Amino acid sequence: MKLLALLSLLFPLQLLAQNTQTIKIQLRDEINGQAISGATVSIPKYQLQSVSDDQGSVRWDGVPVGRLEIEISALNYGKKILKELLLEKSKQLILDVELQQVSRELHAVTVSSAGNTIPALLSAEKITSEQIFRYPATFFDPARLTMTLPGVANTNDQANNVSVRGNNPSYIQWRLEGVEIVNPNHLSNAGTFADKPAAVGGGTNILSAQMLGNMNFLSGAFPSSYGNALGGIFDMNLRAGNAEKYQHVVQVGLIGVDLSSEGPINKRKGSSYLVNYRYSFTGLLGLAGVNFGGEKIDFQDLSLYLNFPTKRAGTFSFFGMGGVSSNIFAPDADSTKWESAKDLNNIDFNARMGLVGAKHQVRLWNKYQWKTVVVNSSSEDLRNAYTGNQNVDYDYAAKNYLSFSTSFSGDLYKWWAFQFGVNLSHQFTKFNYIDSGELFYSYDNLQVQPYVRVSNRKSDRFNYNVGIMFPYYSLSQSQYAEPRLSASYYLLPKHQVKVAYGLHSQVVNSRVGLYLPNKPSRSHHFTLGYQYDIDQKQSVSVEAYYQSMFNLTRFDSLYMSVMNGYELGDFRGGYFLPNQKNQGRNYGIEFSYKRYLENGFFALANATFYKSQFKAFDGKFYDSRYSGDYIYNITGGKEWETKKGKIVGLNTRVNWVGGFRDYFIDVTQDNGVTYVGWRLDQPLTVKYDDYFRVDLRAYIKTTKKKGSETISLDLQNLTGRENVGYNYFDIFTGKIEQKKQLGLVPMLNYRWEF
Repeated sequence: MKLLALLSLLFPLQLLAQNTQTIKIQLRDEINGQAISGATVSIPKYQLQSVSDDQGSVRWDGVPVGRLEIEISALNYGKKILKELLLEKSKQLILDVELQQVSRELHAVTVSSAGNTIPALLSAEKITSEQIFRYPATFFDPARLTMTLPGVANTNDQANNVSVRGNNPSYIQWRLEGVEIVNPNHLSNAGTFADKPAAVGGGTNILSAQMLGNMNFLSGAFPSSYGNALGGIFDMNLRAGNAEKYQHVVQVGLIGVDLSSEGPINKRKGSSYLVNYRYSFTGLLGLAGVNFGGEKIDFQDLSLYLNFPTKRAGTFSFFGMGGVSSNIFAPDADSTKWESAKDLNNIDFNARMGLVGAKHQVRLWNKYQWKTVVVNSSSEDLRNAYTGNQNVDYDYAAKNYLSFSTSFSGDLYKWWAFQFGVNLSHQFTKFNYIDSGELFYSYDNLQVQPYVRVSNRKSDRFNYNVGIMFPYYSLSQSQYAEPRLSASYYLLPKHQVKVAYGLHSQVVNSRVGLYLPNKPSRSHHFTLGYQYDIDQKQSVSVEAYYQSMFNLTRFDSLYMSVMNGYELGDFRGGYFLPNQKNQGRNYGIEFSYKRYLENGFFALANATFYKSQFKAFDGKFYDSRYSGDYIYNITGGKEWETKKGKIVGLNTRVNWVGGFRDYFIDVTQDNGVTYVGWRLDQPLTVKYDDYFRVDLRAYIKTTKKKGSETISLDLQNLTGRENVGYNYFDIFTGKIEQKKQLGLVPMLNYRWEF
């Protein structure tokens, strides 16, 4: 007995001697934001258990650092298990967790992180900053991480543009804190045809992963609070800084420096700041053997988030971000070394983007939650190509979005919950470009999107969401009623069937098809899914979808559709007429397996089989540009954790995508004159070779006395395979050439957190 007593005294001393840190948890109702008291919260790994106080808070000090999971259960709420959590010596783990009310206790609901609940039952995935830093070759960009998900295909290695379920990448929408914003990416011309700026993607996100909370990625049948999107939504959220302790990050790698700081503004009132600055360059990557086609690439950005909670008036937040980027190409001074048409020109590309916003959240009468957000975002892209002193190719694009959103949510009656609100966005867009001639135009569009959603959770096996949005577009003086529905049913405790439907619309997010009256493109989304939870750490799922599109711009005598192009300059603006009788369809099936990180191992595997087709003027359907037919992904890894808190990880990803399609380039000679043109009088008859890429990430996390450090090496395209980008006619060589994507890209990185 004396020995047992002595051991019991020594055990806590042993814990204190280890590297430890603090965990803080805030529990709220997902509908009305009410603090949940009396909930049981535990960490099974360390046999720790606590009960949330009257403010819904739980705090543990002196928890050993390392991987862990947290279990939460509360009366009248479903049980939630938070997985893939990492407690580090350098910073406190702060979790804001939303719980869902249920009529009786269900089997455990497994999620990968804390944060806001996704308001969708199907075709939605939550992306965490922890995953961004763990998955291979993301380059700390959340959009690149989505390429590991079913139905998502990367369009070029140099950029984060993606095609979701065969859709045109221009049908992607970016949101921040719940409102639509302009393209938030550096280098929008990265990987595009003829280096023209794209509408929604770029080389990397301007918002550093240090600033992000969770990001919701939706791929179809969106809930009623989402409008003006057809092909996918990136819904980003910022995180508040630590209101109790100062924390800092210094990150240095082959592409530059990333600096972050957070901490309290007023500890007594709980206000905090979070700021991040990043300066990047590619010179070191060039020395490492990466070929960017002789281009000098630079970018830098600054982001800020200020959070001010009050006792009675709610929480006020103010945020901003801005970035500038450039891409400069100068041919070799010795013209005998020129190899392609690009060498005939000096090319300058410069871009900038900025955003400021404010958010207010407040609880009313202890039953309801009111949230308001206003954001003003702007972007500007300018590309010049010079032959001697003559500007032979000029592209300019500018956008400004003033967006506002307000929503009111709460419990309606017993197991009924509601949300209603309105999204407003005034969008001004201007284009000016010179190619074979000069074209300038601008337009502004006011979007008003009132909506309502009602949810029912009375049954422990069946729940559903019903909603409707009434979007109005001033550009075409159009207004629609767009119903939304989603439901889930437990056949057995671990077997769940889901269904979703939505009618959606979107103004084309590029200059392609912007001819008045320019009615929005529209589509019906149908999704049917099945999920089997094998256990608390792994699951399998199947989703089948059908997207019927209409009101698409087309040309009456050519095999063209807005479904096929996304870059500025793809069609030089001269082909499309104000004919919006075109139709399209995307359909497919997705198979997925997921194993959350547990016992040092995680895995994600999926296979997608799909078709994307447009209806031509002859009444027949033809494969669109992004109809690759299949996508295969395997992502997985292993971590080894030592008793001293060191973590060694080795993760990999294998990606195989069916080749995209293109128009045939016709080259003819007549009296010594060469004529070149796309055969637009034919369907997309060119099928590129399949895309295949293997990525690898190795890292070591070491806990120090005053913080922690991580040394990592990412290898994108480990095998160095030269995947096809696109075909083009090179006037210098006089032949049809094939533009290749990037080869092996190494990314060595050092990260110090203190």
